[in-house]
Amino acid sequence: MKVRFAPINVPLKRRIQTVAVLQWIFSFLLLGQFCCGLFVLLILGNFWFLGVLYLVWLYVDWETPRAGGRRSQWVRNWTVWNYFREYFPIQLIKTSDLDPKHNYLLGFHPHGVLVAGAFGNFCTGPSFKNLFPGLTPYLHIMPIWFGCPFFREYVMSAGMVSASKESVSYVLNNAGGGHASIIVIGGAEESLNAHPGSLTLNILKRKGFIKMALKYGAHLVPVFSFGENELFKQVANPRGSWLRTVQEKLQKIMGFALPLFHARGVFQYSFGLIPFRQPIHTVVGSPILVKRNPNPTNEEVEQLHALYLQELRKLFEEHKGKYGIPEHKTLIFE
Repeated sequence: MKVRFAPINVPLKRRIQTVAVLQWIFSFLLLGQFCCGLFVLLILGNFWFLGVLYLVWLYVDWETPRAGGRRSQWVRNWTVWNYFREYFPIQLIKTSDLDPKHNYLLGFHPHGVLVAGAFGNFCTGPSFKNLFPGLTPYLHIMPIWFGCPFFREYVMSAGMVSASKESVSYVLNNAGGGHASIIVIGGAEESLNAHPGSLTLNILKRKGFIKMALKYGAHLVPVFSFGENELFKQVANPRGSWLRTVQEKLQKIMGFALPLFHARGVFQYSFGLIPFRQPIHTVVGSPILVKRNPNPTNEEVEQLHALYLQELRKLFEEHKGKYGIPEHKTLIFE
């Protein structure tokens, strides 16, 4: 394989953007494990009492990720996130107003490998607040991350909360409105489909979010992030292959998937874990009005689910031409 090295005269700003993305990759892939290791060292070392104090804090604070979290505007507005968004770049596109008197459930598609669009748009910077004043976004992620000492504090500070039913219920059950739950509908399983050009969404069997929207009368909003699957290449893993079989079994055991992805490095463009510089355009669709129904029937769930799929496809078809998707390509629902 011929290695393509980066030019020596790359502008300083682009270098800083690359470093910003590198620290995000580290945070996403290794920071949780690093924090767990640090906690173990505290318990086993001379500063064991700090570890014990943190355990007490963890016990007292255990429910916070399921009760709206603990965001920090200071962390969300770190300068490093500006460089992170500019690297791709990441852009949030509004197609309709969202009345802050209501609560909303935003279905984010596709998952991609590392959900860069969801993090960049809903956990950093002022874009969401400027486009949808009066709404507070809550990005729901796997509950397992909130069991990692110290790391849980970091992800909560960015506005992330648990993806448990209790957490979604807490966000959507806000009497005054103004809350927006963002759920990556395809989940970890969908990351295994995150190949460049892939338009396959794991959604046909995912109806829990529909039930939650009905239960709390939260308006549904489809969101499609164009470019999300173009950030990394992934080792070929077609359904039925030994690799895909192993990945799916591990996903069922651990709760999260392990896509074997690669892209570019810091000083060369041929291999590494840094994503390619590909634009991400996250398009927020129009709301689907939902009437509160604490005990929906299966038929009502199916009807709303079908309507959601229809609106999601409509959103994709209306905008795909703007973002380089060929006319003959369309979404595949699995």
